Order: sequence, then C-alpha cells, then structure tokens
Amino acid sequence: MKVLVLNGPNLAILGTREPAIYGSETLAEIEAALEPAAKELGIETEWIQSNHEGDLIEALQSGAGRAAGALLNGGALTHYGLALADAVRAFPHPVVEVHLSNVHARESWRRRSVLAAACVGGVYGFGADSYRLALLALARLVEAERR
Repeated sequence: MKVLVLNGPNLAILGTREPAIYGSETLAEIEAALEPAAKELGIETEWIQSNHEGDLIEALQSGAGRAAGALLNGGALTHYGLALADAVRAFPHPVVEVHLSNVHARESWRRRSVLAAACVGGVYGFGADSYRLALLALARLVEAERR
C-alpha cells in the first residue's frame, strides 16, 4: 500500500522555524522516524513538500492511481487553500489532516480549516507523533474499506 504524505508551505524549514511551537525535528527527521511504523504496517510512503498550492494539488491528482490514501499537513493552506480542499474532495481515497501543533489552542485564524471538511479526520497537537498517529488511523481505515 502506498500513502502520499503531503506537506505545505514552510514545512521544509521545520527544526529552525519556531521550535517552541513546531519542535526541533526537521521534516527529513520526521520522515525517517515514521518509516519503521510505515514498514510495520506494510505501507510505502511518498513524501512531497511544496510551498505552492498547485504542486500539492498536482500530487493528489497524479497520485490517485497509485496511492491508497494521503496524509496532508497543509501548513497555512489549511486556513485558505480552497483549491487544495477541492483537490482533496476529488481524490478518490481517504485523506487525513495532520498538524504538529494544536491549531485550536493558537490564534483564532488558525482554528478554521478549509481542509477539515474534505478530509476523513485529523490529528493535531502531538508534534511529530501526529504523523504516526495519522498513518495508523489511515491504514486502519483503508484496511476496513478493503474488506
């Protein structure tokens, strides 16, 4: 099973970007830490990071035929990425929204996600573990759908 792991704007600078909020791990370190869990679940991950909404949309569209689902950390696109939300709705597989921080405990504008209604669920506030928890939930959902 293949899962897309899509990461939006500014996630390439994790580790140095506001570590008190986002942690000190880089995106590459989060990816490396997730791989053992993915392997245990029989999942191959394909990681994509872009600061451009269109790149993430294209990743969803081109990945529809080869991936069973996706994890999506939209970064700031979470709050205004309407085109990305439409692409999530058009993606024929489940998508789980992921955030490192607890977006609901932050600024009021971060509490609104235009992606949430398009996703099957979300995991936020557990730092890098949010990715692992989201992957586990997605794997279980995909397995249940296959039965």
